[in-house]
Amino acid sequence: MEAPHSSPAAETVSEPAGATDPDAVGAVPEAVTLTLTVTSPEQMRDLGRRLARVLAPGDLVMLTGELGAGKTTLTRGLGEGLGVRGAVTSPTFVIARVHPSLVQGPALVHVDAYRLGGGLDEMEDLDLDVSLPESVVVVEWGDGKVEELADDRLRVLIDRATGDTDDERREVTLVGIGARWAGLREELA
Repeated sequence: MEAPHSSPAAETVSEPAGATDPDAVGAVPEAVTLTLTVTSPEQMRDLGRRLARVLAPGDLVMLTGELGAGKTTLTRGLGEGLGVRGAVTSPTFVIARVHPSLVQGPALVHVDAYRLGGGLDEMEDLDLDVSLPESVVVVEWGDGKVEELADDRLRVLIDRATGDTDDERREVTLVGIGARWAGLREELA
C-alpha cells in the first residue's frame, strides 16, 4: 500500500479558528493544525508510524473519532514506530495498557477513556501524570478529560463517513497545542 499522500489535494494546512487572534472566543494559543486524507487502514497505520518519529517522552496524544474511525489502528502504527512490546489492541475493557519499549525509547501508554465519565479526577487512579514524563501517553476519547495533564498536547481528530458505508476515507486533523508542536508541519513532511 502507498503512504498517505502529501499532495496539496490530499493535505491541507490551516490554523484553527481563533489561533492567530488571541482575543477570539475559544482561541487556542500556539496551535498548529494539519489535515490529511487517509484512504485505507494501512495508510492510517503508516500515519501512526510517521507520527511516532516525532513523538518524545512526555508527549500527550488525544484521539477523537466515531467508533470504527481508526483510533486504535493509528495507535497500532504508533506502537510499531515506537518499537514497543505487545500487540496494540483497544484497551476498552481494561481502560489502560502499558507497552514497554524494545528499543530503549519511551513506553506507550494506551488509554481508552470512553467509559470514564468524569474529568481528570476520574483519570487520577490511572496515574497518567506519573507515567507521562517518561512515556508517550495516547488517550482515546480523552477530550474534556485529560487536557490538564499537559499544556502541550497533540489532538488527533478522525472524521469518517457515517451510516451504512464501506468508505475507508478518513480526514485526520492534527492539532498541535503549545510550543512543543510549533514544527509539526515540517516534522511530518
